[in-house]
Amino acid sequence: MTTITQLSPALDDFRGELIRPDDERYDAARALHNGMFDRHPALIARCADTGDVVAALRHARAQGLPVAVRGGSHNGGGLASVDDGVCIDLSAMRGVRVNPADGTVDVQGGALLGDVDHATHAFGRALPSGIISTTGVGGITLGGGIGHLSRSGGLTIDNLVGADVVLADGRVVRASAEQEPDLFWAIRGGGGNFGIVTSFTFRTLPVGNVYAGPMLWRPERAEEIMRAWSEFLPQAPRELGGFFAFLIVPPVDPFPEALRMKPMCGVVWTYAGPPAMGDEALAPMRALEPDLDGVAEVPLPAWNSAFDGLYPAGIQQYWRADFIGELNDEAIAQHVEHGPTLPSVSSTMHLYPIDGAVHDVPVDGTAFAARDVRFAMVILGADGDPARAGELRDWVTAYHEAVHPHAARGAYVNFMMEEGADRVRDTYGPNYDRLRQVKRDYDPDNVFHVNQNIPPA
Repeated sequence: MTTITQLSPALDDFRGELIRPDDERYDAARALHNGMFDRHPALIARCADTGDVVAALRHARAQGLPVAVRGGSHNGGGLASVDDGVCIDLSAMRGVRVNPADGTVDVQGGALLGDVDHATHAFGRALPSGIISTTGVGGITLGGGIGHLSRSGGLTIDNLVGADVVLADGRVVRASAEQEPDLFWAIRGGGGNFGIVTSFTFRTLPVGNVYAGPMLWRPERAEEIMRAWSEFLPQAPRELGGFFAFLIVPPVDPFPEALRMKPMCGVVWTYAGPPAMGDEALAPMRALEPDLDGVAEVPLPAWNSAFDGLYPAGIQQYWRADFIGELNDEAIAQHVEHGPTLPSVSSTMHLYPIDGAVHDVPVDGTAFAARDVRFAMVILGADGDPARAGELRDWVTAYHEAVHPHAARGAYVNFMMEEGADRVRDTYGPNYDRLRQVKRDYDPDNVFHVNQNIPPA
């Protein structure tokens, strides 16, 4: 492990916390959300403001150390930290300010989705983004931002108005449609390749309570339900979103005793229109007589945190993902075979719809290129016991190898682990060469490479 014996002058006025390996806070500070990764940075710079971010970055460059950027620390591949380098930790920068006059919200780079939900809900507004409240806003936004409200409101990046970005050379710029437009294009889906975003400005939607919850069916009906869902959703109103899932029913209320710890298939619904109209929107799927119908009116912040308990910090997680064009017969058959064999209550397979408002943006409108597919699939093996890591990995790998031949190009970067340069290239497809050019202009030395890396042209 690299030990920094002397801090550079760049950190003389650092206002946050500087945590080194000999600090009693070090092990807690370096821990990542995915317990499969055990990173040991030489320095954790827990920043208080943008000035601290600039100082930490300049220190790392002066020392020739690799840089990782940490927000919510949910990255599946453990890329929120780095061995023997500087972890620039934004987790103390969690400020959120709603601007009621125009419905925008300013969000600091270390904020969590729950912070945004809490602030915006008071104004009857919401930001389309994610399904777990402990997810970092920075990471999910820079990768795209798929979630409950995507069909009605688009991806998180489709609601991004501007961002304050610390560049590799230490300059701070504002990226928007009018200022640094190439950078603004690139950070909307290009991950953390182009700089450190210390503040975002988003548009929000007028959403308060939603009509939401799961409908579950026994796994013997998985083929029927998967087909019905995939045919129904494109015709459904945009206010209705719903991702298909294989899951084990958690042993908690409000799930009935008879279903607890049993594998099920189902759809997790969110209707973002007037809750009173939700029954009409869901009538065709409700006619399929689910074994459990948990759809009800609920405040959006409560719904966006409903799954938090399944994924506490430190849980073992192994991920595989793909974009999906169509669910053909062969793919459905493999899902039906592998999906119900879940190894743990926190393991799952999700198929998120990529349609509605997401398809309103052209493929080259942002760095996120998957505007022409139908679904984003993720297979996740997760459990709190480190001894089960190999079992989780084996289950995910076998499942993914069975369905991957029927996938489209690439995968959602927020679901990817470290999978190699070809996989990153495939993910960005026709946008990849332009991204490399923007990388050359803003980070020619590839300082920001601890990510799904796009090398400079």
